[in-house]
Amino acid sequence: MVLQLAFHGAAGTVTGSRFLLSHDDGELLVDCGLFQGLKDLRLRNWAPPSFDVRRLDAVVLTHAHIDHSGYLPRLVRDGYRGPVYCTPATAELAEVLLLDAARLQEEDADYANRKGFSKHHPALPLFTERDAENALRHLRPVSYHQWFEPAGLRVRFRQAGHILGAASVEALAPGDDGATTIVFSGDLGRYDAPLHLDPEPLPKCDTLVLDSTYGDRLHDPATLEEQLRGPLLAAIRRRATILIPAFAVARAQVVTLLLRKLMDEHKLPEIPIHVDSPMAVDVTRIYNRHLGRHELDGDAATRPGGPLFPHTVSFHRTVEESQRLNDLPGPRIIISSSGMLTGGRVLHHLRRHLANPDSLIVLVGYQAAGTRGRALMEGAPTLRMHGEDIPVRCHWVSIEGLSAHADRDGILDWVRTAPRPPQTVFLAHGEPSATAMLGDRLRAMKARTIAPKLGDRYAFVPGSRTWRSAGRD
Repeated sequence: MVLQLAFHGAAGTVTGSRFLLSHDDGELLVDCGLFQGLKDLRLRNWAPPSFDVRRLDAVVLTHAHIDHSGYLPRLVRDGYRGPVYCTPATAELAEVLLLDAARLQEEDADYANRKGFSKHHPALPLFTERDAENALRHLRPVSYHQWFEPAGLRVRFRQAGHILGAASVEALAPGDDGATTIVFSGDLGRYDAPLHLDPEPLPKCDTLVLDSTYGDRLHDPATLEEQLRGPLLAAIRRRATILIPAFAVARAQVVTLLLRKLMDEHKLPEIPIHVDSPMAVDVTRIYNRHLGRHELDGDAATRPGGPLFPHTVSFHRTVEESQRLNDLPGPRIIISSSGMLTGGRVLHHLRRHLANPDSLIVLVGYQAAGTRGRALMEGAPTLRMHGEDIPVRCHWVSIEGLSAHADRDGILDWVRTAPRPPQTVFLAHGEPSATAMLGDRLRAMKARTIAPKLGDRYAFVPGSRTWRSAGRD
């Protein structure tokens, strides 16, 4: 049997997770994400898939984030008709995320056509709400630890932490000299993180496809309270608006929970908290449903099994409510998506506050290369939005401790939970500097590491149970 693994995304870059595992009797795509960040990467979303969609037997999602699930509407539009397996919570979250992403695509295309700033005439969405709805019909929820058999393989999900529903994928592939086990880590969560569970131990495996997003850095050892309290107090004294761009899934909930806790403990003065994101409202409802179901830390609720946030946090769904927030005086906190300032409602708040020397922008997660969030972190004097360059005059701060990703030591600690080290580790989902540094540490643990590039394909060598290059797709 010829077993091959091809990297059609998340290789040499953090986004666009797409790993194709194929053998004589089937083809399985692990993750189906969008590329984000740099323009050259985003343009890949518009190109035809670098694999034959019609040959795919099944898709497995590690979690619902758009860089892992967001290409599904295009995949189905291009002819995919098979099942898409995921955990039940991922299915719930994917419905919210994919429909929201489709609406944003359509709204952005419409805005570009009305304002005339697009190079394309007319500007078109990458996918539509109808495309997203069609893709959602293919979802097949499977619980953690329950074996299922897509594309002639045996597969099960294991808890990965990170966000609600996130999973590592354990796949057993048949072979002439016995089955080989491949684990796709997905995005690994942090140990002892607020709200979310710890990743399960890594099972015994021959091959590991490993998240290396934070492979070259350690999270700030200072507590979240220490990092947040000083900048927020200074902004509150200025009676400023504090804008927190946060992903609607997991990050908005954790940030709000933490702020509410600081105020309840009188470590911050009581000021209004606004969650301005229809998607975050829907996601919070899903999180509330899963509290106490062994998928979230039940202690995070305001009361056992109760709602995640008390009534003193305001949620805003409509455009009119969102627009009114910009006319309200400070001090107040606005939490809005997207977390890397790539699109969504946060942009109209950003336009209002970026040039205001009193305002504070708090970055609370990874900022991919090519995003406005990364540009702000790197000291850009202006940020471009809708064809206009807006000067950066506000205060800003980056809070590393809120990242939902394990850092370098957290990744290595997880790898050490395996009964024995994997023989081969593919370093994926990271920028080159991250994969290089993590690779050095893993080789010290006697693991063979490979840092694939986009399009690289590898063939499994049964006798030695290793992998050799098989060209590029």
